[in-house]
Amino acid sequence: MAVLITGGTKGIGLAIARRFAKPGVDIVMAYRQDDASADAARSEIAALGARPHTIKADVGTPTGARDLITKVSAIVDRLDLVVHGAVKVLVGPILEADPDAFADAITVNGTSLVFLVQAARRLLKPGSSIVFLSSRGSRQIVPAYGAVGAGKALAEALARYLAPELAPLGVRINCIAPGTLDTEAVRNLFGEDTDAFLASEAAGNPSGRNITHDDYTGLVAFLASPEASMIQGQVIFVNGGQYII
Repeated sequence: MAVLITGGTKGIGLAIARRFAKPGVDIVMAYRQDDASADAARSEIAALGARPHTIKADVGTPTGARDLITKVSAIVDRLDLVVHGAVKVLVGPILEADPDAFADAITVNGTSLVFLVQAARRLLKPGSSIVFLSSRGSRQIVPAYGAVGAGKALAEALARYLAPELAPLGVRINCIAPGTLDTEAVRNLFGEDTDAFLASEAAGNPSGRNITHDDYTGLVAFLASPEASMIQGQVIFVNGGQYII
């Protein structure tokens, strides 16, 4: 099995890498910066018995996505699972955002899904699965989260448009939106208020807690399995029932 995860050396992406890490599996983790975290992720996945590969790449441009896949194709000749979790966090009100930085964030968080799928097409075979990592902000307003939330909403729409094009190839694409987690991205967004935010989210969740990595990595594994062969173009929220009202 061969798995490609963009944004794969930290947080949610790394948790998914751990889920699939076993002997005989190639785990390719793409990242944009932070070589130290990439080195640590590679060591961790190797210790679990998989074959880890880290590739520094910028999937926010068509050229960057093509360069990534060129490097991936030198490692494997097919991709069974592509998880697109690369994100650019731009904190603050939309009206006050730098226009160039905002446009870049929307591209990375949204349009880059198309860049990646187009580039990876030659490695996608019947049975391959693509999973886009979305979030609550794609459907519900989160203060100071517009560049991420709107970008992910765009990617969800693009996934729906891609689904009928990929289905005849035997390839499926879906989105999952994990609920509140303690990740670097969340801490970048909420800063010193993060702990209070996490506590408030847990208190307001009908299930009595925030989610853990195990709550959504199993879903990714299911979507990558033959049992999910007829699930196409869906957005699945994993949040314990939060935000449904």
